[in-house]
Amino acid sequence: MADSLKLFGTDGIRGTANLEPMTPDLVMKVGQAMGHILKSQKGQHKTDKRMVLIGKDTRLSGYMLEQALSSGLNSMGVFVQLTGPLPTPGIGFLARNMRADAGIIISASHNAYYDNGIKIFGNDGFKITRDMEKQIESLVAADNLNSHLVDAEKIGRTRRIDDAAGRYIVFAKNTFPLNLSLEGMRIVLDCANGAAYRVAPAIFEELGAEVIVLGNGPNGFNINDKVGALYPEGVCEAVKKYRADVGISLDGDADRVIMTDETGEVVNGDHILAICALHMSEMGQLPEKTIVATQMSNLGLEIALRDHGITVVRTDVGDKYVVEEMRKNGFSLGGEQSGHIIHLDHSTTGDGSVAALNVLAVMKEQGKKLSELRQIFNEIPQVLINKKVKRKPPLEDLPDYQKVLSSVNQKLGSDGRTFVRYSGTEPLVRVLVEGTDRRLIGKCAEELASTLVKELS
Repeated sequence: MADSLKLFGTDGIRGTANLEPMTPDLVMKVGQAMGHILKSQKGQHKTDKRMVLIGKDTRLSGYMLEQALSSGLNSMGVFVQLTGPLPTPGIGFLARNMRADAGIIISASHNAYYDNGIKIFGNDGFKITRDMEKQIESLVAADNLNSHLVDAEKIGRTRRIDDAAGRYIVFAKNTFPLNLSLEGMRIVLDCANGAAYRVAPAIFEELGAEVIVLGNGPNGFNINDKVGALYPEGVCEAVKKYRADVGISLDGDADRVIMTDETGEVVNGDHILAICALHMSEMGQLPEKTIVATQMSNLGLEIALRDHGITVVRTDVGDKYVVEEMRKNGFSLGGEQSGHIIHLDHSTTGDGSVAALNVLAVMKEQGKKLSELRQIFNEIPQVLINKKVKRKPPLEDLPDYQKVLSSVNQKLGSDGRTFVRYSGTEPLVRVLVEGTDRRLIGKCAEELASTLVKELS
């Protein structure tokens, strides 16, 4: 196996099930590598016993990969506890709450059922560092993991635990103010046929809401299939049909959320950040009066919050980069336009249910409808085009693209901006163009995208 093996992208390991890197044998080696690293480190407790939690979403391949991963860990003497379907943030929470040495979620997030992935959390509930990712990649590439296998009497054991979902439900509910309830509120909730199909309805119902649930019939194949955060249109229609107060759309592993106001209009991650930032600032709960967003967030967010004395710090795309910036500087709120919202006072990663609860709390405390709250800023027109590519060389090494980019930037001037990047999890290049002239930015985005397709096909 090549020494330069690269398994980890911007959000863990991801690929098509039964094709590398998401094959049972390679996933077992990832488990062995993780187990070897954990056994080499100082543990959480006085004994040398190591314990890892493994959760998953509802993809068919999750059963196969769950067994492969746990087998790899067991072979290194690590004990495993399987939670069954659970949101990604639930594993981050439980890794800390149950004093585990690590937590792993098997999920490809918002991707279709035929993909799957692995995200790894440390014992602090945060995603593992790039250094540990490199350690795992190096061990898997070396292909000599069997030399580290433990003796027969030291093999680990795997068992299923029944109360993981209940623990997460209690945790999520506790992020909602104790002096408030959701009584009298009607919510349309789309669980994307994913990991939150049981826990999310319970969270909102136990807080008193009337919940109309969509996307809660997973069959192994229908996760994210025209439902969830990537397809909020169904919730928009349902909100109007049932005259609901709000709509909530989660993605397959429930670490992101897109909301819908009572008129059926979409409220994306930028709106959610703005609503929560302004409220937290007014309550004196926003450290340094600063939030963290990514390069994909709308320029209108930055302008609107600046008018309220709030600074927006931007990072590369990916919630792990947002979290890194927040931890480094002591910020408590950050997120992405796509709906990854991190309330670091509550959670170690994006949590769709917790983010939605924070917005609902603002609605209750201010006595305002979501359509009123979302007016905090006016979005500057934005065009995003995703194109499939066969390779991903550095963009600065593409001469034709660089010429077009220079021309586009001149056309936009100070009234717009461009941001182009490769997807960290899919064979895609993403082209974002922002500006006041809708026709111009559309033309510029198409020009950039078509040039890249020619150079990268």
